[in-house]
Formats: sequence, structure tokens, C-alpha cells
Amino acid sequence: MRNTVKIIIFLIFFFIIGVFYTSLTRDTNYSTSSLINKEVPKFKIAYFDKNGFYTKQDLIKNNYTLINFWASWCGPCRIEHPILMKLSEENNLKILGVNFKDKKELARKFLKDLGDPYSFLLRDIEGKQSVSFGIYGIPESLLINNDNIIIQKFVGPLSLDNYKEIKEIID
Repeated sequence: MRNTVKIIIFLIFFFIIGVFYTSLTRDTNYSTSSLINKEVPKFKIAYFDKNGFYTKQDLIKNNYTLINFWASWCGPCRIEHPILMKLSEENNLKILGVNFKDKKELARKFLKDLGDPYSFLLRDIEGKQSVSFGIYGIPESLLINNDNIIIQKFVGPLSLDNYKEIKEIID
């Protein structure tokens, strides 16, 4: 009986050590690189200022679409905004802005103050639709072709290097 108890305690101890070891050696970086070269998931996001929804089918009307997830309360979104304004001048690219968990009046003020680079403006009030795109923070952007394939994903604010990369792809 005594040996059985010792063996059980020994097994429980090694089980706990095994769980800790597995947890500590696991890669905890959330990677969305698996989304690249995959088809855009089905989605239905409400327009910002009008009735109706923008869907996956609407994307095929554009040669390239940059889906940008942003909010007025997001500091890095302000940093990337001049890049989005430059990209909005491109003829071969439509920018789809998804306002993420934001107050409508603050989002309007943000765009009034800094300019509106978006061809289409949508609103994801609760952030539930954004999850289907693998969005776990903002700003994040996805570059999509007219076959609804995700060409590139940009995590964090767009930089000048990202701008050059996007221009190279769409030209």
C-alpha cells in the first residue's frame, strides 16, 4: 500500500513537471503567417454611415484591396495614417477601413482631422468580425487581390517599407 502511494505521488510530481516544461518551451508568439496565400474568410461587416453590409463578394470588384483595422483611440493608427493617405492616391488599390470597437463620433473626428483615406468605411462595434481575419490588435492590415487571396498581412502600423512593398505588389 505504501509503495502504491509513493508511486502515485511520484507520477503526479512528474506530470506537473511535464506540464510546466511543455508550457515554458512552447512558442507563445501568435503568428498569422498561415493566412498568407489563403482565401479571405466569409464575412459580413456593417457599413459605417449607411445601411447594409460589405461582404467577401464585394472584394472581387477591386484589383487590390487593403483592409485596414483601426480606431480613433489607437495611437499607432495615427502614426500609420499618412501612409494610408499616400496609398489612397493609388488607382489600382481600394482601401477598406474597418473601425474597430470605437465610438462613431470619435471615429468621424479622427477622419475629419487627419483625412479620410478609405474607399469604403465599415464598423465592427464588438470586434467579432475582425477575429475571422486573425486580428488580435490594431492597427493591422491585409492586402487582398481580386481572387480574394490574402497576399500580405501587416501587423502594427504601416511603415514606409510597407508602403514600398505594397506599391511593388500592386504596380
